Amino acid sequence: MQNKKHNWIIHIILTIACIFVTFPILFATIKATQTTTMVLSPSLIPGGEFIKNVKRAWFTANLGVFMKNSFIIAIAVTFGKTILSLLAATALVFFRFRFKNFIFGFILLTLMMPTEVLIVPLFDLISKKPPPSWEVFWLWFRNPRAVLLEPLKYGFGWANTYWAIIVPFLASATGTFLFRQHFMSIPKSLADAARIDGASPLKFLTSILIPMSVNTIGALAVIQFIYIWDQYLWPKVIIRREDMQVVAVGLNLIIGTGEQVQWGYVMAATIVTIIPPLLVFTLLQEQFMRGFALSEGK
Repeated sequence: MQNKKHNWIIHIILTIACIFVTFPILFATIKATQTTTMVLSPSLIPGGEFIKNVKRAWFTANLGVFMKNSFIIAIAVTFGKTILSLLAATALVFFRFRFKNFIFGFILLTLMMPTEVLIVPLFDLISKKPPPSWEVFWLWFRNPRAVLLEPLKYGFGWANTYWAIIVPFLASATGTFLFRQHFMSIPKSLADAARIDGASPLKFLTSILIPMSVNTIGALAVIQFIYIWDQYLWPKVIIRREDMQVVAVGLNLIIGTGEQVQWGYVMAATIVTIIPPLLVFTLLQEQFMRGFALSEGK
């Protein structure tokens, strides 16, 4: 009897905790169904304006454009990060070269550098125009003083493009670390056997390592998709065109339109924007949990 009472207490505590955690989403969902006048009241009674508010956000406030941009960028970065992380981890585990441990330590060191620290030099590199010709670039590059001591002269000219948000985030120290730790548990004899059978490193990666790393790939995909989907600061800095903006900046633009904020369709837009990352997590939930369970087990 005491154990049953104890279990009921635990369930009540967990239920209250879940209500506190999910209350902002429940509040936004209720307010998304209310009219403009009702949404500012303390009433938590659901209304019937949800579809209307979603349509206004989707068409009037260009929410569909913002979500399309975020989806393209999130898919590209997630795919690119996964491929580059797989290749880097394969080299760090199954290849022999000098300073391998130093390079891995340097990769981990980049985790301590927040994006905010890199914004100014990254902005210069991305926004400044490229050299008119390679000859002009090499003349500048051959001058060590100009390269090291003077402000950056040339860049990629990617401002207001998808490239500006995709390319700087393709390298992932987190993904490299996850795959390296996973590959360390795979017997080296598999690589030796594949080499004896004449398999190339790429064949070994695609035929053996990737099928054995499905859970780790799923875990990384969930992390990176949500991270890119929620990006705000860098797109706000580098993208000036409204039709190229991402969801997080788009929601801020929706709030800033007009003299009076239309909180009804702002809340509706917020609910709609959390659906894609929620679907990704739901689809890859099993791989996500198994991936981290394997990492903890090792």
